[in-house]
Amino acid sequence: MGGWREALARQQDAQRRDDAVVPVIAAPTELVVSSPTEDIDRAVPPGLRLAAAWAWRVILVAVMLYGLSRVLGYLSEVVIPVAVAILLAAMLSPVAARLRRWGLHRGPATAVTVLGGIALILGALTLIGTQIGSQAGELSDNVVTGFDNLLTTLENSNLPLSSGFFDTSQWGDRIQTFLADSQSTIATYAAEIGAQVGHFLAGLAIALFSLFYFLYDGRGIFTFLLSFFPRESRARVDHAASNGWRALSGYVRATILVALSDAVGVLVAALIIGVPVAPALAALVFIGAFVPLVGAFVSGFVAVLVALVALGWVQALFMLGAIILVMQLEGHILQPFLLGRAVKLHPLAVLLAIAVGIIVGGIVGALLAVPLLAFVKSFIQYLHGHPIPVTDEGRRRLGPRRERPGADAPAVGAAVPGDPAAAPTAVDEEAAPAAGAAPEPEPALTPPAGAGTDGDRSGS
Repeated sequence: MGGWREALARQQDAQRRDDAVVPVIAAPTELVVSSPTEDIDRAVPPGLRLAAAWAWRVILVAVMLYGLSRVLGYLSEVVIPVAVAILLAAMLSPVAARLRRWGLHRGPATAVTVLGGIALILGALTLIGTQIGSQAGELSDNVVTGFDNLLTTLENSNLPLSSGFFDTSQWGDRIQTFLADSQSTIATYAAEIGAQVGHFLAGLAIALFSLFYFLYDGRGIFTFLLSFFPRESRARVDHAASNGWRALSGYVRATILVALSDAVGVLVAALIIGVPVAPALAALVFIGAFVPLVGAFVSGFVAVLVALVALGWVQALFMLGAIILVMQLEGHILQPFLLGRAVKLHPLAVLLAIAVGIIVGGIVGALLAVPLLAFVKSFIQYLHGHPIPVTDEGRRRLGPRRERPGADAPAVGAAVPGDPAAAPTAVDEEAAPAAGAAPEPEPALTPPAGAGTDGDRSGS
């Protein structure tokens, strides 16, 4: 009887031990299926993958820029006058603003500014034409004398030139023969010149109308262009464009001062040496100085040629020395002091921008390359230094639209708290409430899901 009970107890203990053992289930083996393309991608070194990723993006941007340049080149008869009008607006906008502060309405102030600029240019051209006309006889005699001296020098040299080349009596026959043989070419050039004159007059009209409206309603035009940007980016783009515009305006005004200094220096040197048509040469240097580094020197070399033909090689050397002295003063004193305060551009960047501008747009491209570089530099620097904010203020402004694209996120004022720009921007004016209207309540910040308030945490 006792043995039976012991056997039953042992059987129950064994059953309990079997129930206490937890069965171990083997984890299923993960089956990784890879395609041949993924195997090839893993076989490529990471550096090469990164280079390839950059390469196709760079190629895409280059193709886009090439296409944009072709479109702008096709529309050059409109693009160039508008670009010139923008530069003139940057130069004349302080004048129009001053007239408005004096109590003149916007329309009359703009008209006075534009008409005053036109009158100033016409007056300068009239003065130059009068100077050239008054000294035309003396200059022509000096040119003939200098040409004869040049022929005499060549005839007495050891150059392999025939004696018939220096016979001036045969030059008239040669010129008549050349004109008779080139009648078709001359007619073609005359037609092209007529077409270019028509294009110039049309471009002049476009530039004047564009200048008027840029001065009259430039803020409204830019506000319209700003509406094409995403709402959460408008404030940053607006401030960046304002910085670029200030840099462009400062650059244009500083360039005018530098060009005026170059022209005055050349004028004083030409008057001291006695070079004919000195005011006209100074005006040419003033226009050429708008192309930095090389413009004033190339235009000043014309003064050296005039001195060589009219006065001789000694006076031409003195004129060349004066041009070099003026260029040194410009490069080491005027440009660092005036242009450096407006926008800091490395001389190599300026030179490369001028070279690219000449390749793309010729003389006009050289004139517009450096101002465009100044604007783009300031624009990109602001965007790089003011990224999309991650502070509570930035989340208040940009968060609702980022989380729900259909929501109206407020975009009033600067997107960055404490932005140093003091002038009102287009976004500020567009979003400013009407006079007498109650301000809209600001959206409250929504706490993250699962996060309690301070009162909840204190009561828990």
